[in-house]
Amino acid sequence: MNRDELSRLLEAVACGAVKPAVAADQLAGGPFRSTELEFATLDHHRSLRHRMGEVVYGEGKTAAQCVAIAERLAATGTPVLVTRLDAERSAALRQHFPEGRENRSARTFIANAPAVKGSSSGEPFVAIIAAGTSDLAVAEEAAEVCVASETAFERICDVGVAGLHRLLHKIPEIQQASALVVVAGMEGALPSVVAGLVGRPLFAVPTSVGYGASFGGLAALLAMLNSCAPGVTVANIDNGFSAAYAACNVAHLVREARLEGARRESL
Repeated sequence: MNRDELSRLLEAVACGAVKPAVAADQLAGGPFRSTELEFATLDHHRSLRHRMGEVVYGEGKTAAQCVAIAERLAATGTPVLVTRLDAERSAALRQHFPEGRENRSARTFIANAPAVKGSSSGEPFVAIIAAGTSDLAVAEEAAEVCVASETAFERICDVGVAGLHRLLHKIPEIQQASALVVVAGMEGALPSVVAGLVGRPLFAVPTSVGYGASFGGLAALLAMLNSCAPGVTVANIDNGFSAAYAACNVAHLVREARLEGARRESL
């Protein structure tokens, strides 16, 4: 149960369409239930607090553990995102959830995957901007977070500073986004450039792409942390998940503000 579903249930109780006892049963079997496995205690309440359910970090877990956790989280039909998967874990999830969504580049899997939404949906959207093709794995992880959280998004790829004209052609599209995720390796300059051109919440992701002195993404991380452009928020190296999570929260807040504005206008 997410926030929208909970709101509808409470409204139904308030207008007398649903009895309080029935609502209590739905809540007891939904977000407020408890599931304890031998190796995990699941958080069914997280979607009410953060608009997105618990995400399963696959690295360090066995294939069987990934499947068991995802199975229980997915039991109510809500999307369940599993990240940082290898071939063995992905295969196990694919076998258990044959209708699931696998992204091998992102190393992710989504059980109960929602439909993908782009900017054409008319909803607030996240623009995911990758400096180079080598940064796409991290950008794809960010994209799958948008899918799992039912947030519209657009990918803009290979627009790094080595050919700045490529980015300039995309500025009108980027300015329509509610939030930006900007992914770059090497010297990590792209987030500063984008932040200087576009006044949107920007979440930068340094990648481990680059030659020796890039120190596995540390050079890009430090460059982004020291950005002269205001408002650049920086995630950890290769952490497309966290940047997209934050960007999706911005998009959801914009959507809620629009809905509230429309509601007030209708009164």
